[in-house]
Amino acid sequence: MTLTLRDSAHLVSDPENLTSSVQEVFEMMLGIACQPVQGNEVEDGIGVAESVTAVVGFGGILSGACVIRCDEASARQIASRMTGMEFEALDDVVKDAIGEICNMVAGAWKSKVPELAANCGLSVPAVITGRDYNLHMQSPEFKVGHLYSCGKSRLEVAVVCDELL
Repeated sequence: MTLTLRDSAHLVSDPENLTSSVQEVFEMMLGIACQPVQGNEVEDGIGVAESVTAVVGFGGILSGACVIRCDEASARQIASRMTGMEFEALDDVVKDAIGEICNMVAGAWKSKVPELAANCGLSVPAVITGRDYNLHMQSPEFKVGHLYSCGKSRLEVAVVCDELL
């Protein structure tokens, strides 16, 4: 018997699963509340300054990725909350912290659907930094994402699904 997510597609694409995953990770790992920002403000302020994008791929009965993007100041604040250290620059520890947060959000999100939790793996996080770049992904089957406010930090979190088996 072939496993399929088609019967659970409504759970996989439910934006509340993403929001609850982000909230769980930020409350547990950083001790801060994280709320979705209302409206279409995803592009505001992110991409103007140095930005950090972390990507964790999904493989198995779902292929796609979890993507977290924020500005440098937010990345440093998140890393500071995570490690207890202060960061004046976007160094490897900050990049690793954002990659790990993305990994934890991806894991929390996939755990919301039993078939996905048991039959979908995660890649090692990739982290991209810069001022003027675009992350191109093929046309997804679905994408769910929000801009979140977490303490003084703002970040965009999205799950992009290329294919459901």
